[in-house]
Amino acid sequence: MNVTAAGLVLASAEMAPRLFDLDLQLIADSVLMIIAVFSLFLIASHFLFNPVRDMMQKRQDRIKNELDTAAADMENARALKEEYEAKLKDIDKEAESILAEARKKALANENKIVADAKEEAARIIERAGVEAELEKKKAADEVKREMVVLASMMAGKVVSAAIDTTVQDSLVEETLKEIGESTWLS
Repeated sequence: MNVTAAGLVLASAEMAPRLFDLDLQLIADSVLMIIAVFSLFLIASHFLFNPVRDMMQKRQDRIKNELDTAAADMENARALKEEYEAKLKDIDKEAESILAEARKKALANENKIVADAKEEAARIIERAGVEAELEKKKAADEVKREMVVLASMMAGKVVSAAIDTTVQDSLVEETLKEIGESTWLS
């Protein structure tokens, strides 16, 4: 029994509770676990965290560039807006000057048309006067022809009748009445 009692004492000594239950195997397993976790962290950092950091940095840079571009675009838009507003004000002035010039041209054109119309009217009146003068001359020539015809008729009557002064005077009076006093006087 001694053997068993000694074995029991040994077994109980081995089974005695330890402070943190630390034994060599646990420490070795813990060190290996820490090395494995650290290795895994380094590998994950190299293959996962660094690309994610790079991607995040690129994204941050892209966003910053887009914000800078947007701010520059806003400044350009403000400048263009001010420029266009200034141009709009100038356009109003320019439109007014164009309208004033068009009015001047229209007035000048109107004056020219009126002057041309007056010249044309003067030419027409002059032409009408010339035509009236020609008609007057034609009428006078016709009266003269009639007078010649009447004179020849009268001469024929005088020759046929014995020329007597009383008869001749009566024939002249008769001829004048046929011609009309107004024709003879004009």
